[in-house]
Amino acid sequence: MCLILFAHQVVTEYPLVLAANRDEFFPRPTRHADFWADQNGSQQILAGKDLQAGGTWLGINREGRFAAVTNIRDPSQAEQKPRSRGELPVRFLQSSLSAQEYGDKLRKSFDDYAGYNLLVADQHSMVYVNNFESLVHELEPGIYGLSNALLNSNWPKVQQGRQKLENLLQHVAELRTDELVAMMGDRQQAQDSELPDTGMPLELERELSSTFIHNTQRDYGTRCSTGVILESNGRMRFNEQNFDADGIPTSNHFFEFTRQ
Repeated sequence: MCLILFAHQVVTEYPLVLAANRDEFFPRPTRHADFWADQNGSQQILAGKDLQAGGTWLGINREGRFAAVTNIRDPSQAEQKPRSRGELPVRFLQSSLSAQEYGDKLRKSFDDYAGYNLLVADQHSMVYVNNFESLVHELEPGIYGLSNALLNSNWPKVQQGRQKLENLLQHVAELRTDELVAMMGDRQQAQDSELPDTGMPLELERELSSTFIHNTQRDYGTRCSTGVILESNGRMRFNEQNFDADGIPTSNHFFEFTRQ
């Protein structure tokens, strides 16, 4: 389970402002955010890395491209598919296709992956892809929330998160990535009357309803919070705060560079 809150083309100075939590089992091997070296030694992609399947959940590159993926929470659907969802952001960040071209190209391989939501953005547009609904949709400027259902679903943490991001953008003179990371630390669970019905047991729905997830019994929770700011002048800032299985902050990784 994951949560991505983002403002797309809302503030002139900041074409993309994003805050995200990656929720995962703690035993799953992971490398913290860093630049990836390709076969030619070029370090173009900045992302964390899933060392089990080799992909990522969220990343940017030096050209100002962005990509992120979440799974779709639906126990009725099979999770075993031949390809890993984590390859989808990586392939976009490595490609020269526009966001729309990449989304359209994925249509023919929708059945190769378990359910996913994918966001891809170039310097001109952002596209939302959902393989369960066969959606490839260019996004209008706005403030969005994405978890493990459709974009802007009525899940409490999605709607509350969108409001928090809007408030932050309205009341902060100069935006910082640490403010975005801090915004993702809310551990308050939703009221039972507000919980979505996704086929999970009630107790699990409760535990997954908070922005920041901490479930020691399942050895599962928020492993990192990420803040991303792409500025109109080409400056890019990326901040990843990691957490241990007790929900305690550990290492922090901050990167700043100018778009090529």
